[in-house]
Amino acid sequence: MCMIIAVVNQKGGVSKTTLALNLGAAIAAQGKRVLLIDADPQQTAQDWAAVRSSPPPFQVIGLTKPVLHRDLPAMAADYDAVIIDGAPRNYEVARSAIAAADFVLIPVQPSGADFWASRETVNLVKDAHSFKETQKSAFVVSRKIGRTVLGREITDALAEFALPVLKAGTTQRIVFAEAMTAGTTVIEHEPKGAAADEIRAILAEIEEMSR
Repeated sequence: MCMIIAVVNQKGGVSKTTLALNLGAAIAAQGKRVLLIDADPQQTAQDWAAVRSSPPPFQVIGLTKPVLHRDLPAMAADYDAVIIDGAPRNYEVARSAIAAADFVLIPVQPSGADFWASRETVNLVKDAHSFKETQKSAFVVSRKIGRTVLGREITDALAEFALPVLKAGTTQRIVFAEAMTAGTTVIEHEPKGAAADEIRAILAEIEEMSR
């Protein structure tokens, strides 16, 4: 059965594309067939695929219209997993991506702006839960700076939304930017590195919650 994971937040700059690409690579490394849907009009995931020196470990296609909930079931039939890289500041596409998903991952950075901006996304997720009871969702804190107080405070603050916060997350590491610029992923670039371990830990929690 194909699992559909939507990586969404109405705020931009929260590492949605970085997480989507690296999660796709981590799943593909398990020997699974993965489709990544670039739902962002900025087309960052498609640009990433275009600059690679070799084919990506998963299929990347663009679909920026609010038809994901309608079209994805047929598109997903040939894959083990679908990752949706959601569009920021696009209510209709975000709602469609969430409606299509089995698991909704909401990245937030440890900042007040990210916390406040998450409210609209959470409302969309809760609306989807009302008619898709098996759907799972969780926050993931991205680009934490070590063991800072701010990183702990954002986790405590997110409790207000009554959605789980993954124990795993990503920290501010230059290798994420280096891999993205080179058209690769940390899973491929440094498979035994700390950044790759962070991605695999996020994936493991998603898989555990989805059982």
